[in-house]
Amino acid sequence: MLNLERLRTLDALARHGSVSGAAEGLHITTSAVSQQMSKLEREVGQQLLAKNGRGVRLTDAGRLLAEHAARILSQVELAQSDLEAQRGQVVGELRLSAFPTAARGLFPLALSALRERHPALRLRSCELEPEAALAGVVRGDLDLAVVLDWYNKPMALPDGLVKAPIMDDPADVAMPADHRLAWRDEVDLAEFADDEWITWGEGEFCHEWLMYTLRSQGIEPLVGHRAAETHTQLALVAAGLGVCVAPLLGRRPVPAGVVTVPVRQRVRRHVYVVWRADADRRPSIRAAVKALRAAGENLG
Repeated sequence: MLNLERLRTLDALARHGSVSGAAEGLHITTSAVSQQMSKLEREVGQQLLAKNGRGVRLTDAGRLLAEHAARILSQVELAQSDLEAQRGQVVGELRLSAFPTAARGLFPLALSALRERHPALRLRSCELEPEAALAGVVRGDLDLAVVLDWYNKPMALPDGLVKAPIMDDPADVAMPADHRLAWRDEVDLAEFADDEWITWGEGEFCHEWLMYTLRSQGIEPLVGHRAAETHTQLALVAAGLGVCVAPLLGRRPVPAGVVTVPVRQRVRRHVYVVWRADADRRPSIRAAVKALRAAGENLG
């Protein structure tokens, strides 16, 4: 008989591509991963891993069994969902993530409502950028993730995931109060061609969106400073170091000395929650989605 936990380890290896990645995803040590794989090789009587430089790779037998493992684990998830649905109780543990401004703007309201309505549900939350969060849901490290894309740059949803909208999040341009455009009711992004931008980290989805959007208007952005958190960006704006895009979600309070002005083209982020399709019937998933959407409506 194949051991389910060892199949889960093999699946994590296939998804992460390394022993260290599998260990991190499973929250176990690298030696535990190696031990589980050694036991699985003895069970099946075939070599599943081969050395690849300093790392390892799956053999043909390893890839074949990993494909079966993914399907088996999906069926287990479905069985657990069906059992929870039949019982109809919102219980167990639910692991959630959100990008930073959603963790600040949505989670306090949504998670406190969940805890009040379903005290037997254990909530575990963390902050993750959208790409990492989607990967976590696909791997099974997370049950739900609050992610985003932009009005002109959608994010592809991996196979096997479903989503529900939470809210549309308008974004303004934040600038020092003495900026030449601070008195305006609306602005165009093209009017900031000569300004220094304060933006997100290199490679982050929101940073790539800003570069794409400005360049599509013929502007080569002058990036002076990078900061992951909206409030850090706004503090830099208050110091007169540049301008930034400031979504409404999670930005209050705006520091003194900063003015936010809407963009004439109505710049918006689409905020939604994603989960695995094979967990769709879990009452805890449905309760969390309902709470997040209610929080989004309240903020909208």
